[in-house]
Amino acid sequence: MSRSDPDFRKRYGPWAVVAGASEGLGRAFATELARRGLNLMLVARKEAALQQTAGELREAHGVETAVLALDMGAPDAIDQIADAVGEREVGFIVANAAFVPIGQFSEIAPADLDQAIAVNCRGTLQLARRFLPPMAARGRGGMVVMASMAGLQGTPMLTTYAATKAFDLVLAEGLWQEFGRHGVHVIGSAAGAIADPNLAKVKTKRAPGTLSPDAVVSETLAALGKGPRVVPGRTNKFASVLMSRLLPRHVAVRIMAMNTKDLRTG
Repeated sequence: MSRSDPDFRKRYGPWAVVAGASEGLGRAFATELARRGLNLMLVARKEAALQQTAGELREAHGVETAVLALDMGAPDAIDQIADAVGEREVGFIVANAAFVPIGQFSEIAPADLDQAIAVNCRGTLQLARRFLPPMAARGRGGMVVMASMAGLQGTPMLTTYAATKAFDLVLAEGLWQEFGRHGVHVIGSAAGAIADPNLAKVKTKRAPGTLSPDAVVSETLAALGKGPRVVPGRTNKFASVLMSRLLPRHVAVRIMAMNTKDLRTG
């Protein structure tokens, strides 16, 4: 059993809900939160992967775990999560579930566009609405909203995904101000490329500044309470300043177009 972090548990609360927890970045968040002593409600579509992760974290860290297999884009997703949570005190949320339509905008099915908004925007919005007010009433808690550097400007071939991640970043900033006054830390994490299983499904070269899931988790959690957003990784921090502050918008978008022109699923 690993050593827990009682200060982190005291600051945020006994239970965390991690959406998109079955693999990659979500699993890394769950692992680190378990190491710090938080019990876990793990949410994702893949029940077998959730059960495996939950069992491993119970064994390694001695925490309680619960799993809920669902699609965060489902209209009743937040009701299912609330029912599964029951009377547990949730003090931490990780909104990591994502749907990523890849390709020319005109070639993407309308249903996939709707799903991107449902998962990436509505799902995050409803997690915040359901769990942040009780945290504020208790005077403690936290939420990580996983966004993307793609959301810092228009990103061709990822146009809808990038737009949803811009929404997530702005949402996180507003929540940071509103709930920070009540002792609740909210942060939007604009991650660059991450070396996780989902990256392997996209046919493209490894991007500069690609980070491991553990590195993204570490930098994101370290930034809690210090500001409304974080860009993990030195290379990515520099790129974010260049793209969003120094370059004209049309240049930034064209650079992204060059970086994403060969994206395709496979």
